[in-house]
Amino acid sequence: MAGIYIHIPFCKQACHYCDFHFSTSLKKKEELLACLKKELVLRKDELQGEVIETIYFGGGTPSILTVEEINELIASVYNNYFVIDLPEITLEANPDDLNIETIERLAVSKVNRLSIGIQSFDEEDLKMMNRAHNATEAIRCLEHATKYFENISIDLIYGIPNMSNERWLENVQRILDLNIPHISCYALTVEERTALNKLIKKGVIPSPKEEVAHQHFMLLIDTLRSNDYIHYELSNFAKEGYYSKNNSAYWLGKKYLGIGPSAHSFDGVHRSWNIANNSLYIKAIEESILPLEIETLTLHDQYNEYVMTGLRTIWGVDIERVSIKMGTIYSDYLVKESAHFIEEGLMHREGNILTITDKGKFLSDGIASDLFWVDLK
Repeated sequence: MAGIYIHIPFCKQACHYCDFHFSTSLKKKEELLACLKKELVLRKDELQGEVIETIYFGGGTPSILTVEEINELIASVYNNYFVIDLPEITLEANPDDLNIETIERLAVSKVNRLSIGIQSFDEEDLKMMNRAHNATEAIRCLEHATKYFENISIDLIYGIPNMSNERWLENVQRILDLNIPHISCYALTVEERTALNKLIKKGVIPSPKEEVAHQHFMLLIDTLRSNDYIHYELSNFAKEGYYSKNNSAYWLGKKYLGIGPSAHSFDGVHRSWNIANNSLYIKAIEESILPLEIETLTLHDQYNEYVMTGLRTIWGVDIERVSIKMGTIYSDYLVKESAHFIEEGLMHREGNILTITDKGKFLSDGIASDLFWVDLK
């Protein structure tokens, strides 16, 4: 089983915190959509007959497309790949794009999962982040969407400057009140090439505080767990049966094909990524050239990647799997290096499975990096 990710590199406006690849100009939308379809054809043999179980529209803002344009891209996947009977087809969307008519039309398309970028239900937060929607639109959108879609995920951001614990919990309570089955929550991070970074340096916006983000994260875990959500990945919580199949495939090391500018692909041994430039992407695809770079993962890389992704999930890292796929030198190293984290209560071992404890979750990426294999040659 494999997945297809389709990157839609357009947004209405730039959020202050975002460093993903996108353009606020739609001038080349028609050419780019044609190239996405052509790339699907050019790469149809790359997955070697793997059956497609997920199709994911990410961005950018995929909901900036019309429903017809989304349906055409889905049809291109079906025309060129083997797709299971009921694939998970996710559309990332912004609240301001999801009016009643659009939601109704999406509901009769093959899209069966919405991932809605709410980020916050607070007007002050939304303005600070330069989001295109307001709090009223966010609530109205979810009220409509839940009438037509059972499988909905929303994004929230915590650790926002001046956000109190009370305000953060109010955001979380909104989700509970609407009975949203999947939640992705991320700490506000300051990336170098963003407007947020510039505003912080100018003193317009205070810098996010790690201790505040930590408090919000622990409050989130406690609140959602007490409401029957499963913390199945570091940033993701879901009711039983609502895990993201697309994202779970990434964390479990399944193959996926990334279509569009800046999109990444993985076949188990090789990782590739398309050029992050709309014009150059279009030019190359029109000439039937794949504008991508390919990296072959060494055993060191494969071990490090498995540790990084595995420790983020409830499935953890399987010591036996490491031994079989990469050799006992790696599994012995993993056991040795993880011992002190287990003693400190940051990790837990049950049989051959290593997982991160609640105490260690906020430090998960740092713990994983300490377990990485470092080639000193």
